Amino acid sequence: MADQVNESAELSRASDFPALWPVPTRWDDNDHYGHVNNVTYYAYFDTAVNGWLMKTTGVDIRELSAIGVVAETSCRYLSELSFPDRLQVGLAVEKLGTRSIVYSLALFREAEDDALELAARGRFVHVYVDGVTRRPVAIPPEIESAARTLVIGTSTG
Repeated sequence: MADQVNESAELSRASDFPALWPVPTRWDDNDHYGHVNNVTYYAYFDTAVNGWLMKTTGVDIRELSAIGVVAETSCRYLSELSFPDRLQVGLAVEKLGTRSIVYSLALFREAEDDALELAARGRFVHVYVDGVTRRPVAIPPEIESAARTLVIGTSTG
């Protein structure tokens, strides 16, 4: 099976993403400086990816024989967030391989006029491993099928 690769380098609008997942900020997300602490952005990404997978597949992904472990993450912070901001996480697949998925993500703040303002861009790599041996395995069919719906600008590579 050939990998599918996203040709779009910069996704900056909510409409660029095949899926959006709501994530609320919490009071304890704010740090001493009064904004959401940088590490919390990664929790938003993780929550959105896994929540979306569970809803879309209809299975509890924690119970599959293979699990997606995070092998790489990155985040570019564009504007600060603070409680009680309401967020939407944009989800797209940059690369769908046979054993890994590279997600392209974005955090959008919901504005008062219902516009979504880009606050951060992220990248998240899941590598699938056997739940017991932790050796790399193929992406479970349920996950692969769901992830395929997030692939944009596909090509083989």
